[in-house]
Amino acid sequence: MGLSADQLKTALDELATREPAIAAALARVGYPEPRISPRGYATLLRTIIGQQVSTKAAESVWRKLETIIGDLDDPANVTSASDEQLREAGLSRQKAGYARSLAALVASGELDLANLPADDEEAIAKLVAVKGIGRWSAEIYLLFAEGRLDIWPAGDLAIQIEVGRILGHEARPSEKLVRELAEAWRPHRGAAAVFAWYHYQSDMKVI
Repeated sequence: MGLSADQLKTALDELATREPAIAAALARVGYPEPRISPRGYATLLRTIIGQQVSTKAAESVWRKLETIIGDLDDPANVTSASDEQLREAGLSRQKAGYARSLAALVASGELDLANLPADDEEAIAKLVAVKGIGRWSAEIYLLFAEGRLDIWPAGDLAIQIEVGRILGHEARPSEKLVRELAEAWRPHRGAAAVFAWYHYQSDMKVI
């Protein structure tokens, strides 16, 4: 469900009152559009399939997999698929293992994506227990599929670059420093992350 346009505007307006550099950046590039993904198993499966490949390649694998094994919203279709079928769709042995791990956890109810813990760190811990889902992927899921307001993917390179640019740092700040800098932005760090990506894309257009 992601953060809505109204949520983004409200949060960014609040951040602009706290941080003049954010106010200046907001005046320069404007408000970002919402980034929304569906909540649930299929979105996490897409995350696994999309790791370390282009968006186009990931979409091709997704379509092939859907054609070969059927509805990808149903984890049973992955758990019952043969290794040959997953390989035919373009999944590496490692990714096939990750996909099976996710599907098995969801199918068994051990991972209940409709009822993740309300505490963000506890929810992240639940998600990273899945093979192939790291902290960044978990944070992205919670931000774009659940619309959690204070998710802060400080390990993201683009966020590090843009926080540095927005705040006037000469060098890209470290993940640790980016986490420290954003403490003052609670509980609106999710909107700050969306804005940082938007600002990064705006910078790329200028270049």
